[in-house]
Amino acid sequence: MTDVRRIVVITAGLSDPSSTRLLADLLRDATREALSVREVPAEVEVVELRPLAHALTDHLLTGFASGDLAEAQRKVAEADAVIAVTPVFSASYSGLFKTFFDVLEQGALDGTPVLVAATAGTARHSLVLEHALRPLFSYLHAVVVPTGVFAATEDFGSRSELDRRIARAAGELADLVASREASDRGDQFDRDLAAMGDFENLLRG
Repeated sequence: MTDVRRIVVITAGLSDPSSTRLLADLLRDATREALSVREVPAEVEVVELRPLAHALTDHLLTGFASGDLAEAQRKVAEADAVIAVTPVFSASYSGLFKTFFDVLEQGALDGTPVLVAATAGTARHSLVLEHALRPLFSYLHAVVVPTGVFAATEDFGSRSELDRRIARAAGELADLVASREASDRGDQFDRDLAAMGDFENLLRG
């Protein structure tokens, strides 16, 4: 297998440093290791949403993305898998996290394996994976891996159980990536144009 798989980690932590980014990095490393064990060459890249906050607001108002935001959207659309990590606010994902996925091009995540993860101060928010994150990505037609990863503040102090969950989720994601053809998703306009065929022939009916 020579095709390099592209894995994008989206993290919506607001502080610097943040526990959300820490969990994202742990998932990145575990996924890279799991793919290596399966002899699947991969590039794993982290995209921080915090620096894109103003651009996301502009996108909501204008309908257009540019610069780093447009680049982040392109990376997600072309990814062979996505790891999505959010802090928990008011018992759900953060507004920054939701906004990024709201403004993705329609169909960008169709069939894409996604590992969902979240951080919060206490374990009582752990159901956010099932009542918020999993439904969101199912709606976006992604393939959500069975194991999600939730980390409360206390989990970072005693890492054995957290590390087991991370390894299991990363292994499930790696299995999905290894079983699929490497993505060549390209730009949606180019895909639509190719699907239409020759324009002159279309005019002739």
